[in-house]
Parts: sequence; structure tokens; C-alpha cells
Amino acid sequence: QKYFMTRCVPPTYHKFAALNGAIWSGGTFLYVPKGVKVSMPVQVYYLVDHPSMGQFEHTIIIAEDDASVEYIEGCSAPMYVKGGLHAGVVEVFVGRNARVRATTIQNWSKNMYNLGTKRAIVEEGGKMEWVEASLGSRVTMLYPASVLAGRGARAEHFYVSMAGDGQVLEAGAKVAHAAPDTSAYVLSRSISKGSGRAIYRGEVKVNPGAMGSRNSVKCDSLLISDDSSTATFPTEEVYESDADVSHEATAGRIAEEQLFYLMSRGFSEEEARGLIVRGFMEPVTKKIPLEYAVEFNKIVETEVKNEVA
Repeated sequence: QKYFMTRCVPPTYHKFAALNGAIWSGGTFLYVPKGVKVSMPVQVYYLVDHPSMGQFEHTIIIAEDDASVEYIEGCSAPMYVKGGLHAGVVEVFVGRNARVRATTIQNWSKNMYNLGTKRAIVEEGGKMEWVEASLGSRVTMLYPASVLAGRGARAEHFYVSMAGDGQVLEAGAKVAHAAPDTSAYVLSRSISKGSGRAIYRGEVKVNPGAMGSRNSVKCDSLLISDDSSTATFPTEEVYESDADVSHEATAGRIAEEQLFYLMSRGFSEEEARGLIVRGFMEPVTKKIPLEYAVEFNKIVETEVKNEVA
């Protein structure tokens, strides 16, 4: 009761938080006491196995002072004629000098709507890491948020995705610097193929009094085909003069020079493209546990080969 939908993700946060609060069912409650460091990741799997089904799980992660834990969730659904909706909520509370890493690997069917809500409150000296790997769904709109509430609190957001035919994968990060000497780093790597569209939408806010805050955002997009597209929509509000906020965005295609170099070393065109794509994703996929990263890379490389063919 102390944590559930109170100050992190209240029902008034937005309409999908209200929907989850009204009809939520199931989820995960993860509590790590003060000073406890969990050496093995906690793994959860969510499956939608009926047509026109809605999934509204609610997850609460609490790491008390000086605690650490890694949480991994996988999400998938078979393909049905009628689509479904996923509108889960994740609330994370990071205590003083605590560390939490929350990783999500989703491969929903291509007729799912993925509209989740994730938010963390990070106290003094704490660190929150969000890692998102997205392949499936028809539409994804996901913006994990970090509220840096204590001095020296830190957040890192890593996101990688591939948008294929008919998919719109929109994701990003929200960071609020509410205390001095806080820092955040956001890295997004997206790939678009066919008629897929990958979008980064982020929000950074430095509150008055958050002196010495630092925030860096880097968004890189790779377009595989002529019909694919990408866009970046950053919002930055800085109300403190002693702050360092930056945003970088790039978009491009696989360079012919890169292909030529690899093919001159004996790789086929398909193999060369696969290596380039894998290298493009590597800064994010290296944050994913190895067994998940291997499968993720295989799926992406297969999709790229099919597009080339």
C-alpha cells in the first residue's frame, strides 16, 4: 500500500495509467532489503495467448538503501486475426546508493498495441538502468521515466529496435533532474526496414536548484530500405544555469564503402550487412544478457537478409 500507485505512477499520471489502475491483474512484486545484493537476475515472462486480449500487469520493484538487483522481462504473443493491447505498469523505487537494472525484450505479434508505462524514483547516490529491446507489435509507445530525486542520483537508458513493414515503434526516455549533481545518459539505436517507422521521443527537465546536473542523449537510426523512415522529437526544459544538457541525432544507410571493405575480405553481401547491423546495435545489445542478445541478433539479421532478398 505504501508504494502501489502512490507517488511513482499514480492513476492520474495519464489515461493508460488510469486504465491499468482500474482493471490491473497480476504482475510482479520485487522487494530487496537494505544492503542485499542479488547476484542472479530475476526473470519474468508475459504471454498474450488469446485474440483481442488485453494485458494489464502491474510490477513494483523496491531496492532499499545499498541494495542491488537486475530484473528481466520477456514479452511475446502468437499472431491472431484480431490484435491485442498491452498496457502494463512498472514502478521502481531506488534507495540511497542502490542500483536497479530493468531489462525488457519484447517480440509481440505484429498486431499488438504496446502502450506500457515505466517510471523510477531514484534517491541520493542511486542508479537506475533501463534496457529496452523491441522487435514486435504494430504500434509501440514506451517512454521509461527516471526522476532523479536525490543528490548524485544517476540514470541510464538504452534502447534498440527494428521496425518492419507496417510497424510504428515509438520510444524514448523521460528524465527529471530534481536534485544537484544528478546525471543521465540516453542511447537509442533503431533500424527501419520496409515501410517501418522508428521514432525517438524524449523529454529532459532540469528543475530549479538542480545545480551541476548533466544529461546526454544520443539517437542513431539506420534505414535499410527506401520506404522506411525515422524521426526524433526531443523536448528539453532547463531551469538551472549550472547544467550541461546535450542531444545528438543521426540517420543514415549502410555505406557502400563498408560493404565493399567487408566483401573484399571474403564476406558475402548478406554476411557483410549482418555484421554492419550487429555492430550498429552492439552498444545496446551488450547490455542484454548473452542468451537473449544472441537470439535478438539472429532475428534482426534474418529480417535484414529477407529485406535484401
